[in-house]
Amino acid sequence: MHKSFQEAEFTIFDTETTGLSPESGDRIVELAALRFCGNKRLATFSTLVNPGRNISEAAFAVNKITPEMLKNAPGIKEVMPKFMDFIKGSCLCSYNAPFDLKFIDNELELMGKKSLEDVVVVDALKMARRLLVSQERYALWFVAEKLGVTAKQEHRAFSDVEITFEVFSRLKEIFLLRKIGDFSTFVNLFAINPHIVDNLNAQKISQIEEAIDLGVKLRIKYLTSSGGAVSEREVEPKGIKIENRRHYLVGYCHLRNEERTFRIDGILHLEII
Repeated sequence: MHKSFQEAEFTIFDTETTGLSPESGDRIVELAALRFCGNKRLATFSTLVNPGRNISEAAFAVNKITPEMLKNAPGIKEVMPKFMDFIKGSCLCSYNAPFDLKFIDNELELMGKKSLEDVVVVDALKMARRLLVSQERYALWFVAEKLGVTAKQEHRAFSDVEITFEVFSRLKEIFLLRKIGDFSTFVNLFAINPHIVDNLNAQKISQIEEAIDLGVKLRIKYLTSSGGAVSEREVEPKGIKIENRRHYLVGYCHLRNEERTFRIDGILHLEII
């Protein structure tokens, strides 16, 4: 994993599709990406994709991609190897990444290829929800407007990539200005890869269990789940609990003078004291 933002290369990507469900046979009709490091744009990728099936009326109403536009477009078997070469060695990012990722993984599976499980994928929507004070909504166009992005969402792959890049850049600045943590913390907070996030959380759980066994306190730096406020606290750990597949530290918080629960993925740093 990259050690700093300075050396980390990101690829923001977006898909347009024939519908909402790859499980029902929906396919990618457009794929676009922007690769960058810091604020420097390194390369772009954009292509229509002939899906070999009709676009649903609902999808057409959004993206306005017609069969005529796709008639001479390359198929996914030609596009996907080029896309995989384009993203190689970078951290992927998308807005509502699970949606785009399931289509990418579906296309790879149909080709008999390995999914993107070993590639770090960050969700810009997850970033917005954790870093911005509670919003009425978190649609891309709404968050972009709140962050001062002037470009309008056109529901075409590359235009959405451009907007996501602007939103991501502003959210990353919020993260850095708050001195929340390093690149590893960033990945822990905003990645959607279960095994990557689970491994990072397992390290914290191990430290918490050690503190419980020793009967000592923890000093933690904590990011609240709503509003993105960061605080430092001394906690006497009592245990670990799991709710809705999330792990929580249960302990006596000396800042609040009461027993509290803390999301493990919200603990930015901890040390035994």
